[in-house]
Amino acid sequence: MRQARFDQAVKLLDHMQVTNKAPRHVGRLVGHDAGMLEATGFNRPIGAGARIRAADGHAIRAEVVGFRGSRAVLVPLDQDAPLENGARVEPDSAANMVQVGEGLIGRVVDAMGQPLDRKGPILANGQWPLNGVRGNVLDRGRVTEQFDLGVRAVNALLTAGRGQRIAIMAGSGVGKSVLMGQMIGGAEADIIVVGLIGERGREVSDFLETKIGGALMGKSVVVAVPADHPPVLRLRAAARATAIAEYFRARGKNVLLLIDSLTRCAHAQREIGLSLGEPPAMKGYPPSALAFIPRLVERAGVDSRSGGAITAIYTVLADGDDNDDPIVDTARAIVDGHIVLSRQLSEQSIFPAIDVGRSLSRVMADIVDEQHLAAAANYRRLWAAYEENRDLILMGAYRPGNDATIDEAVQRRQQLLDFLRQNSKSTIGLTASADALVAEFGR
Repeated sequence: MRQARFDQAVKLLDHMQVTNKAPRHVGRLVGHDAGMLEATGFNRPIGAGARIRAADGHAIRAEVVGFRGSRAVLVPLDQDAPLENGARVEPDSAANMVQVGEGLIGRVVDAMGQPLDRKGPILANGQWPLNGVRGNVLDRGRVTEQFDLGVRAVNALLTAGRGQRIAIMAGSGVGKSVLMGQMIGGAEADIIVVGLIGERGREVSDFLETKIGGALMGKSVVVAVPADHPPVLRLRAAARATAIAEYFRARGKNVLLLIDSLTRCAHAQREIGLSLGEPPAMKGYPPSALAFIPRLVERAGVDSRSGGAITAIYTVLADGDDNDDPIVDTARAIVDGHIVLSRQLSEQSIFPAIDVGRSLSRVMADIVDEQHLAAAANYRRLWAAYEENRDLILMGAYRPGNDATIDEAVQRRQQLLDFLRQNSKSTIGLTASADALVAEFGR
């Protein structure tokens, strides 16, 4: 018994000696350029966290984003920190872990997980890797169940599935955030995780009060980082929101993840990439900005082991209404469906202003019945016939009777547009949406 106690005491002493040693990989700041810091002796990988001792004695967090020769390049997470040459740089092992748990529900946090809602500390004791857990691709389940988003045009014509990734694409001021807020109100989800990335400060408060207030906040987690924060914080906010969603999915929950917007995340990665000297490969975007999108989007989906799913909606800003923008094109290639909003329809006071011909759900054929699918195809046929001949019709150059499909499209144009219209505060379920489509456009 004495020998066992002695051995236990020795182990405890050894543990105390190890933990009291100076941190490994301690470095020193040796340069500062365009918001980037350089440190010598800090041999940590890209993405690793660091703590820098500022001139006022406070510890400032930073992240390793690259290397220049033997020096590590770091981005400080506090832009106004009083840093001086030769400052001590220490590893921060907790920087890449996210605080998770039931205590997060109903809370609003920043990119570092600190509460913004003035409701006191967050009582969540779990942890989850910021960049997710790499798993077997075969653990990703198929999308086989419908997911109600509460918007008739989406439920009927672009039916979403549980675990699908959807991109809402449009120029500025066309209604992306409004449509996303309407989807939050109509979605049948256990947990809602919202990432407000690079928004104007006023829009963050407006979103919380008008789109996710009341009972919805009781099952929601919001991660918000305004536009005036450093780019690395915007990236961490998107990764944190996704990590929180992954944690609840691993516990079998049906999670709705919304990131507004994916474009601002790519812009943040572009700022970092250009500062590190990456070449602007396509329309000013370095390779890392485009590579960031699939890394983030691929983390959503169905987990066949836990039975949980992350149904993700990402807003994508088409700069200058250019739907061939590199960010738009990259996002469209990786998601399972995209909703394109039309400025022309928006100017006609049609909400949601969905351009049905250019929008698509890649999983719809697997999750709806044949009658519903045939009615949707008939709607698309009439929509395409009108859009392809719009100029002829508006100029009066088309003569009725030359084509039966065009005649029907012209005759039913108002009916097509009325089917899209829905009050932004109303909710129409899956069954009602499908029944209305079949009743009006079924054959």
